Amino acid sequence: MKSRSLLALSLGFAATVSFSSSAAVIDLSGWSSEGEGTWTTQGDNSTVLQSANSDPTVFFNGMDSQGMQLSGSISVEQDADDDFIGFVLGYNAGDLTSDEASYLLIDWKQADQSFYNRPELSFEGDANAGLSISQVNGALSIEDAWRHDGTVTELQRGTNLGSTGWEDNTAYSFDLIFNADQVQVYVNDVLELDISGTFTNGSFGFYNFSQPNVLYAGITEDVVAPPANVSAPLTAGLMGLGLAGIFLRRRK
Repeated sequence: MKSRSLLALSLGFAATVSFSSSAAVIDLSGWSSEGEGTWTTQGDNSTVLQSANSDPTVFFNGMDSQGMQLSGSISVEQDADDDFIGFVLGYNAGDLTSDEASYLLIDWKQADQSFYNRPELSFEGDANAGLSISQVNGALSIEDAWRHDGTVTELQRGTNLGSTGWEDNTAYSFDLIFNADQVQVYVNDVLELDISGTFTNGSFGFYNFSQPNVLYAGITEDVVAPPANVSAPLTAGLMGLGLAGIFLRRRK
C-alpha cells in the first residue's frame, strides 16, 4: 500500500495518520478458491485471473487478516459483461455455503440490471451499479448476492462510486484496511468506504459473481500501524499539550 495521510481533527487542531509503506508482495499460489470460478495465478504469483462467468466465487488467503492491509489493482479484461467484481473480508473456508457464515462483502457492479437470466435459473430483481459493502450472514444464494437482500445486508455505498460502475479494460488501484472495529476501502487513492462496528476475523479474499476475465495484479499486504481510527501523532499532540500545561503551572 502506498504511504497515505488522513486528516484527524480534535480540539481545534489537525494531526496526520500515516500508514506503513513497507508492503510485502504476496505469493497467491497458496490461496484457496471456492465456488465455480476458475482462478489462475500468473507471473510471479502476485497476480491472479478469474476467467469463468460463474455463480459467486471467492479466492482467499486462509488466515486471520485483521490488522492488515491488502493492496494491488483490479481490472476486467473484456467488454462483454457488466456484473460483480470485488472482495471479501473476514471470510472462512466453507462460508460461501454455510448457514453460520459471517463476513463482509465488497462488490462493484458495472451497470444496473433488473433481471438475472441463465439457462438453469432466471428471476427478477434489481442489481444496482456501483460500489458497496455488505454484511453476509448465512449461505450466499444467487438471488441474495444479486439483489443485496436476505442474507446480504448492504451497509454503505461508495462516496464517489456508489452508483458508478467500473470501466472495461481499466485498472483500478485498491487498498483495503481491515481492523476488528473499522474497515476502509480506497479506490485510486480515494477513500470510498469507511465503516465502524465489530467485525468477524478471517481471510482477505477476492470475489466475482457472473463476471469473467477479472485480473487482480501486484497484490501486496502489510500490517496496519497504527489502526486507521487511532492517531498516534494525535496522541502525541495531546501529550504535548498536557506537558505544556504542566510546564505553565510550574512556571506559575
